[in-house]
Amino acid sequence: MDSSPPSKRRRKNLNFDDPFETLLATSSSVNRLSPVVVFAHGAGAPSSSEWIIRWKDMLGKALHAVEVVTFDYPYISGGRKSPPKAEKLVPYHTEIVKREIARYPGHPLILAGKSMGSRVSCMVACEEGIHASAIICLGYPLKGLKGDVLDQTLLHVTVPIMFVQGSRDALCPLEKLEDIRKRMRSISRLHVIDGGDHSFQISKKYLQAKGLSKDEAENLAAQALATFVSGFLGWL
Repeated sequence: MDSSPPSKRRRKNLNFDDPFETLLATSSSVNRLSPVVVFAHGAGAPSSSEWIIRWKDMLGKALHAVEVVTFDYPYISGGRKSPPKAEKLVPYHTEIVKREIARYPGHPLILAGKSMGSRVSCMVACEEGIHASAIICLGYPLKGLKGDVLDQTLLHVTVPIMFVQGSRDALCPLEKLEDIRKRMRSISRLHVIDGGDHSFQISKKYLQAKGLSKDEAENLAAQALATFVSGFLGWL
């Protein structure tokens, strides 16, 4: 029987050909404080939408967060329907993040977002003074309105990224995302919601064929992102 401490036993079993597991094994510090999650909405719905409220609850439970903070970008609170370019949302988003860092000193920071909010979260992670432990992208919008591939932000990020994508998401062809992940500087993981669209909606017929409910499919995604993020918080 192996009498070594659990942490050492885990390291013995790690696959050092996997960069994610190598990072876990070589991490020099462990932060046991619960993370604060700043969760940004997508382009078409505010923080009060049913989708954001549901995922706010799931993120809070899955990550044992001290708080999941949601907010509305100024164009939403100003009554406009169409967002400006994502880059113009970065300063406001960054101020929200800095406010929460000040409220929860020492707690790990997780940036999360739905669609456009996930892209802006990646931009915020690159800002000076922002030290996020991980980014959670729920339906990353890889294709722009004109069909262009929005990959530059992902190629600049160095923070670990968890992608949760629907297999039928027209805004993020999975083969294109896989190609970009190979070129990214940051460690990343992808969880695919089989049959899901950009908002993870799955047809009843498809769910029946798979013997799953929508809640079960989304809970599997929450478990996957919790496993990924916990590695960078020292919980594994």
